[in-house]
Amino acid sequence: MANTYSQISIHTVFAVKGRENLIIVGWRDDLHRYLSGIITGNGATSLAVGGWKDHVHVFFGMPLTTCISDFMSILKASSSKWVNDQKFVKGKFQWQSGYGAFSYSRSQRDGVIKYIMTQEEHHKNKTFKEEYLKMLSDFNVEYDEKYLFEFYD
Repeated sequence: MANTYSQISIHTVFAVKGRENLIIVGWRDDLHRYLSGIITGNGATSLAVGGWKDHVHVFFGMPLTTCISDFMSILKASSSKWVNDQKFVKGKFQWQSGYGAFSYSRSQRDGVIKYIMTQEEHHKNKTFKEEYLKMLSDFNVEYDEKYLFEFYD
């Protein structure tokens, strides 16, 4: 694509279906590496992948040739298939439908990366619901509670 340039950094968040704490230490890092590989393999730049037992945060440089919804569909479908193929969980692993997507400037990258990479520490004091609602609020995203993730506190 001649003369087309961009710098778009996207932070996405998505959760395990049923909000089960299925992403355990034994394979969590492998999942994060796999997600990073999917990102890179689809023309994006993986900046950070992290999360906790029931959700994942992904931060990437958005490619010019795809839209966020298509990109997230590939990321979620490929990773859930991989988790099932590896037989990391009993039964069928799935992500909840939907995701949150938030854009950041280049100058904010380091802070977002640090935030994603310290999820274990972060979730000692804050639930996923609190975290996600704060993100929506910080970005002034209007939402209908009936369309949020399934939250179990």
